[in-house]
Amino acid sequence: MAETVLGAALENSGFATDGPCEISVLLTDNRSQQALNREWRGKDKPTNVLSFPALEDDDPIEGLLGDISLAYETLVAEADDLEKPFEHHFAHLLVHGMLHVLGYDHETEDEALAMEARETDIMGLLGYPDPYDGQVLLND
Repeated sequence: MAETVLGAALENSGFATDGPCEISVLLTDNRSQQALNREWRGKDKPTNVLSFPALEDDDPIEGLLGDISLAYETLVAEADDLEKPFEHHFAHLLVHGMLHVLGYDHETEDEALAMEARETDIMGLLGYPDPYDGQVLLND
């Protein structure tokens, strides 16, 4: 399932690939995710997804693209809070993480709207409902 979701995110990211691509995915616990968040972002709290791009802005999109780390406990709690199946939320955060690896961000309102629209389109192509459904619960 993860390979299918990540492949769809890459294929529908708006970027053309220049060759075979690889992405590393870590499914971890809140404590380990908090340590990563503290070390790499200076935020001493667990978070649902962290992305670590391996490419620079003008690099060809091929080879090792980067790493995505997801906190299982946070994903379960968020899915429950949102009253969504875990698989839907997990798929959404894989898409979200992949788009971050490829250079998408949500620091400004325009960036957030563009990223959310791309995520919604990709999720729809995969047969999932709108992941935002009028709400945002991405605490990255």
